[in-house]
Amino acid sequence: MLNHYPAWKNLLILLVMVLGILYSVPNLYPDDEALQVTHESRELGQTDLDRITTALEAARLATIGEELNGSGILLRFDGVEEQLRAKTAIEDALSDDFIVALNLAPTTPGWMQAIGAGKMNLGLDLQGGVHFLMEVDMEAAVLGRMEDNLSNVRSILRELRIRSRGLALVDSSHIEVRFASADDRSRARSELLDNFPELQFQNREANDLYILDLRMTQDTMLQIQRDTLQANRTTLLNRVDALGVAEPTVQQQGANRIVVELPGVQDPAQAIRILQRIATLEFHLEAAPGAPRSSYQTYDYVTPEGAFTVNVDNDVILQGDRISNVRPSLDQNGLPQVQISLDAQGGNQINRVTRDNVGRMMDILLIETRSRTNLVIDENGEEVEAVEFFEDRRLISHARINSALGRQFVITGLTQREAMDLSLLISSGSLAAPMTIVEQSVIGPTMGRENLEQGIRGVQIAAILVVAFMLLYYRIFGIAANVALIMNIVLIFAVLSSVLPATLTLPGIVGIVLTVGMAVDANVLIFTRIKEELRNGLPPQQAISAGYDRAFTTILDANLTTFLVAVVLFTIGTGPVKGFAVTLMIGIVTSMFTAIVGTRALVNLIYGRRRELRSLSIGIVPVKATPLKPTPGKGQAV
Repeated sequence: MLNHYPAWKNLLILLVMVLGILYSVPNLYPDDEALQVTHESRELGQTDLDRITTALEAARLATIGEELNGSGILLRFDGVEEQLRAKTAIEDALSDDFIVALNLAPTTPGWMQAIGAGKMNLGLDLQGGVHFLMEVDMEAAVLGRMEDNLSNVRSILRELRIRSRGLALVDSSHIEVRFASADDRSRARSELLDNFPELQFQNREANDLYILDLRMTQDTMLQIQRDTLQANRTTLLNRVDALGVAEPTVQQQGANRIVVELPGVQDPAQAIRILQRIATLEFHLEAAPGAPRSSYQTYDYVTPEGAFTVNVDNDVILQGDRISNVRPSLDQNGLPQVQISLDAQGGNQINRVTRDNVGRMMDILLIETRSRTNLVIDENGEEVEAVEFFEDRRLISHARINSALGRQFVITGLTQREAMDLSLLISSGSLAAPMTIVEQSVIGPTMGRENLEQGIRGVQIAAILVVAFMLLYYRIFGIAANVALIMNIVLIFAVLSSVLPATLTLPGIVGIVLTVGMAVDANVLIFTRIKEELRNGLPPQQAISAGYDRAFTTILDANLTTFLVAVVLFTIGTGPVKGFAVTLMIGIVTSMFTAIVGTRALVNLIYGRRRELRSLSIGIVPVKATPLKPTPGKGQAV
């Protein structure tokens, strides 16, 4: 039977529509103003919540919801004013180790969240937030690698008892090793070649000294820079999780910069604090008894039994960028430990050093770049705030080397909490090179709300105009197209919200507006084709079937080429361009479904079972079939 879908297909279309409505409805629930409270190095518990509650009661502030989860505490408030006052009260009551960040909390019902139905993630331009442009110190990354190499060259020569006349780091990519004889230089070169494959070796003589130059190649430096940028980007993603931000943007810009956007966060000082505390790690040996004072630094080390000082040797065994994986676990006796995996180069370095130092203590230093605000006098003689960055070095592990270590080893002698903290610091705190914030901006929630309202108003106006045109021009068929158009918008929101969680930006709304127009393009092609078939003499039922079938190829070609362009935009574009491309791709797929399958189902329900169908309401004037008259001598026209 023409123009008739089987029951299973109608039920499938209905199911898609119901799911689309269900997964788009959460966007109607407004967010609550909230505070996300976390700690720099530990999880929060009921005691912390009680302290915060007491501080709020003293300030005569009430919450409308409190949530204690694994990472921190979420407090909900009834308005921005209460949120800001509560932030001040909590910060006054807690120490500087706590992070109190402004945020927004969803109010979607629990049963919707249980099935994965949530709100769309709005971009920085739609809900406000902070934007940072951070620059990676690439010279420091290369210099750090060469300093690491210098320390290991010194250790190898000492182990092999090859005497040198001194080692020096000439620049960030050049190590110079001086020898008294050519034999010593030759022995050293043969041993060092296998341990430093990324360096170029060159012999030369000067001032009766035999010199071995170790230089880093340009390709190696470029690879270090690429690895550093990617490692820092990954670390930033791990760190911004502490702010409780939904869908943060952390992406590369150029060869040495990273863009960080935190939607919903309205306190740049707190964001800077968590970003700038990103740290590097260094592995050292404890200084030998009687070592010269200039060869070590003294650090305080705090344990459950008490605090004591440790003399840490200045030579770096290993840096944190050599760690490939870390996780806490339990040993065979059920005691906590931390399992560490290194890359190949790191494994060779740690094995060579620990092989000859069994029984000595190995120390791990956490080097954090922190920020503090100072009051300074500017050139106009006015007192202004200035952000100062400083380096904080802290001893976080002091453990005995029980055997020579390889690429995988464990750190024992820790409590469960220490093992978890150490694992967290190593996995998310290791930064391959220092970073500085070169640009920052804040988009207020009011501006973001205005952008969102204007964007939604644009979608509404576009939809109303298209609906009015289709209804007036195509009548009953226009009603089917309008229902499909509305469902198309619903499906786009459902996909953006839950099926394929993505961030909606202002350019993304532009993509939705464009999709609204493109969605009815397909129906216009189909309806025009049906009218042509009617004028060519086909009966209404056959005209409907032929119109959909023959217009499909044209619609597919047009949408496929647009989809491919959107893919290219998504691949090579950045932030705003990606947002536009995502909604355009989603809109093309959903409009193909609603414009072809959806309207066909509705037209089938209206006209499909009517046997005596003489005309179709598909224009301002109902169109009737007008069969051609027979042409004399040529037989009956078909």
